[in-house]
Amino acid sequence: MSVSSLTNAAQDYLKAIWSATEWEQTPVTVTALAARFGVRAATVSDGIRRLTEQGLVVHQPYGAVTLTETGRAHAVAMVRRHRLIETFLVETLGYPWDEVHDEAEVLEHAVSDTLIDRIDAALGHPVRDPHGDPIPTPQGDPRTPNGLRLTAAEPSRPMRIVRISDADPAVLRYLTEHGIGLDARATLVETRPFAGDVVVSIDDAAPITMGAVAAEAIWVTSAA
Repeated sequence: MSVSSLTNAAQDYLKAIWSATEWEQTPVTVTALAARFGVRAATVSDGIRRLTEQGLVVHQPYGAVTLTETGRAHAVAMVRRHRLIETFLVETLGYPWDEVHDEAEVLEHAVSDTLIDRIDAALGHPVRDPHGDPIPTPQGDPRTPNGLRLTAAEPSRPMRIVRISDADPAVLRYLTEHGIGLDARATLVETRPFAGDVVVSIDDAAPITMGAVAAEAIWVTSAA
């Protein structure tokens, strides 16, 4: 069974299950998937049951949903498609980074493996997409990232921005307006939970106050 032989819904479920645990180990449940796709839990349960019957996931009643080896391979293939398409849209067609996710969600189901490989070659085999998410290799190596949320970083320690979540386009636009992007230096100055915001210095400039939603979208690693 190839990934292209699966339904669009099955491809989406596998990709979502894998992506949820890429940057942090968050258990994936039917309830979480229903919230992610904006559908009823019963709808997701039916989809997960079919994936279980196909040997692509393992799901204990009321427990977490996990991928089998075959399911993981299909999920990584879909992630590769999605991120290469996003990169192509930004670098070749000039899309802004806050508009490519939804386009890629549609196109990833329609393109062939041959086209994806040609896009990869035309782009010079990029290792990350416009948001810093790693692009898996054709052999299925996910290039597992190393990073943590900016809000979890050690205060006063210079870090490098390696990923900005594309979950909310409004956050991407906000960060663009403030000149915050990949590879910038970021230093967490202060966390103010009582106010729901953080104080951050970007590229050693004067500190700015940033809402928790925007700060949570930024992932960093050591600047060394």
